[in-house]
Amino acid sequence: MTADPVELVVSFLRSAPGLPARSVTGDHVGHQAGQPMIYIEHSGGFRMVRDRMDRADIVISVRHEDRKHAVDLAYRCRAALLEELPGRVVAGAEVLDVEEISSPRYEPDSTSREHVYSGEVAVFYLAA
Repeated sequence: MTADPVELVVSFLRSAPGLPARSVTGDHVGHQAGQPMIYIEHSGGFRMVRDRMDRADIVISVRHEDRKHAVDLAYRCRAALLEELPGRVVAGAEVLDVEEISSPRYEPDSTSREHVYSGEVAVFYLAA
């Protein structure tokens, strides 16, 4: 399967209500400390069914200079992924299910001093 799980999640979250679409990204290029950012990173996963279904583990890190905004965005991402993404076709993949690996936790950035909330989900998908 050739669907990029980062592209899948970025595409979905950019269209999710309640999230600033311009802040959802799969890289840190151009990010300035203090700008809100929802960073999507592929942390692992494996082939579930030969030539058929993959599992991608995805870390979502929300950065914001205001802690309340950071946690609110993190939990909005969590709700969108767990409740709205399953059953959709996005970026060349049909998402069968999404499971939570870890809920958003506080991990402030010691360099930029930004508030960061990170969580992880497993996305189960087929090529569409």
